Amino acid sequence: MSNPLEDPFYYLHNFQQVLDWLGQRYADVLDDEEQRFIAQFSQVPQPAQALLVRMVMRKGVHFRASKLNYVEIGPADQAVQPLLALGWVSEQGLLPLDEVWGQLQKGEALQAFKPWIEQPRGKKSDWLPGLSTRFTEPRTFAQWCPQLDERLYSLAVMDLCDRLRLMFFGNLYQDWSEFVLADLGIYTYEKVEFCAESRGLRHRDDVYGLLFLHQCQQAFEAGEPLEEVLAQIATLSTDNPWLEKRRAKLLFQVGQHCERLAELALAEVIYRDCAYPGARARLIRVLERQEDFAQAMALAQAAQAAPQSAAEQQHLLRVLPRLRRKLGEPALPKPKPQVIQRLDLELPFPEPVASVEFCVQAHLGDDGGPVHYVENTLINSLFGLLCWPAIFAPLPGSFFHPFQRGPVDLHSEDFQQRRAELFAACLDQLHDQRYKTTIRQRYAEKWGTQSPFVFWNVLSETLLEQALDCLPAAHLRHWFDRLLLDIRANRAGMPDLIQFWPAQKTYRMIEVKGPGDRLQDNQLRWLEFCSEHQMPVTVCYVRWAEQGA
Repeated sequence: MSNPLEDPFYYLHNFQQVLDWLGQRYADVLDDEEQRFIAQFSQVPQPAQALLVRMVMRKGVHFRASKLNYVEIGPADQAVQPLLALGWVSEQGLLPLDEVWGQLQKGEALQAFKPWIEQPRGKKSDWLPGLSTRFTEPRTFAQWCPQLDERLYSLAVMDLCDRLRLMFFGNLYQDWSEFVLADLGIYTYEKVEFCAESRGLRHRDDVYGLLFLHQCQQAFEAGEPLEEVLAQIATLSTDNPWLEKRRAKLLFQVGQHCERLAELALAEVIYRDCAYPGARARLIRVLERQEDFAQAMALAQAAQAAPQSAAEQQHLLRVLPRLRRKLGEPALPKPKPQVIQRLDLELPFPEPVASVEFCVQAHLGDDGGPVHYVENTLINSLFGLLCWPAIFAPLPGSFFHPFQRGPVDLHSEDFQQRRAELFAACLDQLHDQRYKTTIRQRYAEKWGTQSPFVFWNVLSETLLEQALDCLPAAHLRHWFDRLLLDIRANRAGMPDLIQFWPAQKTYRMIEVKGPGDRLQDNQLRWLEFCSEHQMPVTVCYVRWAEQGA
């Protein structure tokens, strides 16, 4: 069968794939209930299997029998019987009024509760508050609606299935639709050779830790008191580096939220105990806002001696002079800025409205010097194609399942260090012409495969060939080395446009700024880097002709 979705039970096969995967890779991590479910699922008749999976993949846990109509399954009341016998589905579950309310149409609700509804012509949603104060005890669906000749089935294994999904994906933001997208060819993922050591969850405590962090995240997003959320997070004890990074990220998010609420003392406490990248810079800012300039200066000077990233380094260039002024210290001489070529254009205001980048692209481009709007896509894509084996190396803790766009540790401080030999082998190809052959082959072989670096929708074959012809290998090496120094900070901020002159095998990059626009920090870093390495780069400032009239 050429298209997996032509099989009416494609979703069942996908679910079984997850169970098989977990059974093979996590047999020692699964608890008794999960192991029993996996073993029993294969013994259940196919219609019952399919019905359960359909329910698991739908929203909610309560389903009226009349809404479970699937041609390939047949009558739901028959297919559900093995599930009822196993206790995976129940039709005697007790429901509070608000849950049963979502299962009823307006006419059905009016029929069931007419004696207590004062405004029968009103909205169904308006009836619920008054009825909720009268009907406080949960009941079965049949008790709530005796007039309906209808069964309501409730999933009893949804929490278990969510745990299995969490173990498979390593998160709960990916769902079963990932399989459908892969089957449709919308997303194609690199096939990574998984090893036993690559498991993100090594033992049962790691599963509990991941579930616990998810609950903490939900509590934070639900607006529960921050002190209670932080107290919860602090109780997690784990020796799993991956979970520690997830906890650090959650703490960083809570710290940022505290800053927005002006809860600066609490933000300070959080950042002092947070190892997430950027936490030290936020702590300096919080200390400054609390007018604790001496502590802020001491921490900033320590950061200056050993910056964690290029972004932090540039942040300190702004912070340190300001702190010196506030402490009454003499200003240090400013470093001489790099000279960046400037181009001023006055262009007619576009009709219909178009972005300023597209206007400059159309104005500067010609047959001999085509201009492409690439921003961050071109250099990242060339890097991703050349270094594909290093990026997708199956190192421990990097890949957990077949639906990853890239390694989990992509933004970790030791990402490059762990793959140093692999990256060296890839980048050594820049010393001769091998890199061009490699990039062309990868472009053909990997087309459309998900990657954290390659932008297939932008990287046309024409753009690729012009880039390989006109970009010097030495410049590529400088860009790629800079990317590896700090992927999170340096993969963005590159100039908007690139112009090639294929006949001369030259190029220039162009950062475009419209009226009132200014250069951002990451853009300044890239412009200074390019200028430092004698790369042709220009900042183009545009004004509309009407403004100059």
